[in-house]
Amino acid sequence: MQKSFIDQMGKEITINFPPKRIVSIVPSQTELLFDLGLDKEIIGLTKFCIHPIEKFAERTKVGGTKTLNIDLIKDLKPDLIIGNKEENTQSDIEELAEFFPVWMSDIFTLDDAMKTIAEIGELVDRSPEANYLNHLISAGFNDLKTLALQNKIDKRVAYLIWRKPYMVAGRNTFINDVLITNGMMNVINEDRYPEITLEKLKTLNCDLILLSSEPYPFKEKHIEEIQNALPEAKVMLVDGEMFSWYGSRLVKAVQYFFEFQKELY
Repeated sequence: MQKSFIDQMGKEITINFPPKRIVSIVPSQTELLFDLGLDKEIIGLTKFCIHPIEKFAERTKVGGTKTLNIDLIKDLKPDLIIGNKEENTQSDIEELAEFFPVWMSDIFTLDDAMKTIAEIGELVDRSPEANYLNHLISAGFNDLKTLALQNKIDKRVAYLIWRKPYMVAGRNTFINDVLITNGMMNVINEDRYPEITLEKLKTLNCDLILLSSEPYPFKEKHIEEIQNALPEAKVMLVDGEMFSWYGSRLVKAVQYFFEFQKELY
């Protein structure tokens, strides 16, 4: 059966429904697809789609999110490719869309993430499973927001995603929305992921500097260099997947943030 869908870029695609040969090119969405029960249908994924790890080993790797092996994807003959505007390269997507149906997400907030889960659920004929995930995510993050208010968490925060040069998560990002939900105020006013110096960070009166485990793998050794530059702020390592993966990982993120908030009272 042929069925048409509109993706989050406003583009219409028509697929054989339900799809049987899916290539997923975004790690958080790959994990979502597996959690929706699409074990047999996922035939290709990126080298960063490591969850669940036992599924990763069994699948064809089609390159990185921004360095896709187009020829390999063509050889797999997918009947659906699922990507994301921010994570994938426009030229790759445009080339693939000439040959295959490509459905793209575009996510900035938790609400966007839940909308995406619901829409992917429809796309792959797993709406009940997707709705259940959204029920858990919505309830969990509403509780987190309430808890942050009750405990008067009101921290001025910078969230570092890269080193040499330092880069931070700014406004108009999914990470920013997660920070707000957990009672934190992002000191960065620029959009997206601007570069920043430690000298500039000093002027922003941060209570908290969060060092993400991805895309740059910040480690304990980096705490000292930043703490020395900003002695008034608390510097912490955080799990980047919990702050930036917007699929079914959000279910696990709820418990992570319950524990995380306890460190901020």
